[in-house]
Amino acid sequence: MNDLTVALGVFYLMDLEMRKTTLDVGILYSTTGSYAAVGQSMSAGAHLAIAKINANPDEAVTLRPVVIDPKGIPSAYADAVQCLLLDHGLTHVFGCYTSSSRKEVLPIFEKNDALLWYPSHYEGFETSDNIVYTGAAPNQHIIPLARHLLTHHGNRGWFVGSNYIWAWENNRILREALLEAGGSVMGERYFAVGDIDLEGLAEQIVHDHPDFVFTTLIGESSYEFIRLLRAASEKAGIDQARNLPIASCSLSEVELPKIGSCAAGHLSSSVYFSTISSQENIRFTAEWDQSYGYLGRASADAEAAYISVHLLARAVKKARSSDFSDVRNAVRGLKFAAPQGLVTVDPDNLHCYMRPRIGRSTMDGTFEILHEDPAPVRPDPYLVWANIGDLDLKQTAPRLKVVK
Repeated sequence: MNDLTVALGVFYLMDLEMRKTTLDVGILYSTTGSYAAVGQSMSAGAHLAIAKINANPDEAVTLRPVVIDPKGIPSAYADAVQCLLLDHGLTHVFGCYTSSSRKEVLPIFEKNDALLWYPSHYEGFETSDNIVYTGAAPNQHIIPLARHLLTHHGNRGWFVGSNYIWAWENNRILREALLEAGGSVMGERYFAVGDIDLEGLAEQIVHDHPDFVFTTLIGESSYEFIRLLRAASEKAGIDQARNLPIASCSLSEVELPKIGSCAAGHLSSSVYFSTISSQENIRFTAEWDQSYGYLGRASADAEAAYISVHLLARAVKKARSSDFSDVRNAVRGLKFAAPQGLVTVDPDNLHCYMRPRIGRSTMDGTFEILHEDPAPVRPDPYLVWANIGDLDLKQTAPRLKVVK
């Protein structure tokens, strides 16, 4: 390579860099508070994607994050969004984990023509033109989990959750599934986010001995409940993991170290696990381990945040604009080769096609994948066409169709 060739190459790269637009974006995750482990993983996933995009001269934007930590306080999210949209003049914000925080800020995004990029599995029954949903919809996690539980564990469940919309709606969906299959809900209790006074609850569940326990507890409440149920089961001579399994739609890799010696043997329904075998995931987990391995293994929440940042960058490049309406139109139908596999934004509801999976936690901080659908599933936030499917149920014929 002669000096002229080198000079032309350097000039070309400089030209591409000069054509990149700098775009300030909000990062709104609770990296402190009762569900800090999940918030930290989401923030890390977003920052990992931002670093890759900024380092790539072929991208159309350089992203500059403006970070606010709402500390897990629902009302703090609204103040933070007001600050990001009005004081900083931003249009795009990556953020929120709980549905209560999303509901809190949604009117502000709609009023100010801005987009929330929401990377969390959630309970559905919502579609907004001001949110791009990159986490699993209910037909991509709760319905597959219902199929798995009815097929492999039975139809008598005990439900426990954190007291907000995520738990209420997911429990309602699973309750209807069990009842339609001839099963029952033996008990159902809710607790404030962060409540760890759960010993009496664990003893009651062990006494009732359901076929499975479905938990929608989050953060510290979830970790303490799992430890207490394991202890109460051992005291009663029950192999909890085998005979009283805990099932969840949110338990993830970064939370397993928080549970300690009781971390193995729990079911989780998700669209991503760090043990997925693909070239994209091998690259993603290697980069994650190098930069954020101290948080635990890569998780669904981290990957969903990673996807959301890449989708914004692609939409800006496609639209040749970062304006709200241009980006919203450009993101419809966009595809991204994510660590979990191909992800496509549904042009109608701004949720994503994703592949449901069921995993069982292990002591090395990962999940053994027990089941995965053969292809990505179209998001159905209102469960209009989702159904339990053709099951060979243990005690009753398959007949559920959830329509709301």
